[in-house]
Amino acid sequence: MNQEERARAFTALHRKGDPVVLYNIWDAGSARCVAEAGAKALATGSWSVAAAHGFADGQKIPLQLLVEIAREIVAATDLPLSVDFEGAYSEDPAQGAANVAQLIDAGAIGINFEDQIVGKNGIHPIDNQVARIRAIREMAERQNVPLFINARTDLFLQESDAARHAGLMNEAIARAKAYAGAGASGFFAPGLADTELVARLCAASPLPVNVMMKPGAPDLPTLAAAGVGRVSYGPFPYRAMIAWLQGEAEKVYGSAVK
Repeated sequence: MNQEERARAFTALHRKGDPVVLYNIWDAGSARCVAEAGAKALATGSWSVAAAHGFADGQKIPLQLLVEIAREIVAATDLPLSVDFEGAYSEDPAQGAANVAQLIDAGAIGINFEDQIVGKNGIHPIDNQVARIRAIREMAERQNVPLFINARTDLFLQESDAARHAGLMNEAIARAKAYAGAGASGFFAPGLADTELVARLCAASPLPVNVMMKPGAPDLPTLAAAGVGRVSYGPFPYRAMIAWLQGEAEKVYGSAVK
């Protein structure tokens, strides 16, 4: 498939009640591993990519290095690739869109694009985030690539008290609708784990809803029944792999002759 075909195939995988499952990767090697396990598409996680290359999350990994990692992953498999691009490395709509263009040039067909103000506190006002999404969509249309823009809201991640998540639902739904109007393809609500609230968001959102699988989250059949269109695993695959690696290394060094 060419890039346009991969983008359309990726979009078609997002089905309400029959979600695409993305076991997030961080380099070409993990991409091949997950592809060989039966994945239909690939997606990076920003935390994992940064950690695997010696950086903290939050756009600390250099943009050009991230672009090259995306290029290597695209070359490693035939699957569609979505890149977790955080805040597009710029608060300016035009510059953010230009940065996304580099990922398209590397062969990516989708991005996660979040509304938190990276490196600062808070979330972009809806109008600001709408302008940023619209700029990315217009750029992608000029490139003739139907880029999947997974518009992420950090409302729930920034509220650690899950008991207060119900009070954020009206704003989350308003953002889903506004982001859809600006050209987003999906709506990502990491941190939201209450089944009833997930179902409410799925019913109200004009976009397929992405939920992040994490310890304590509902299982896949429950999320599918709630209407979710995409399930991703964020940093948890990388963290599990590193914990295993550290444990094995400790066995070696702990048993070494002193």
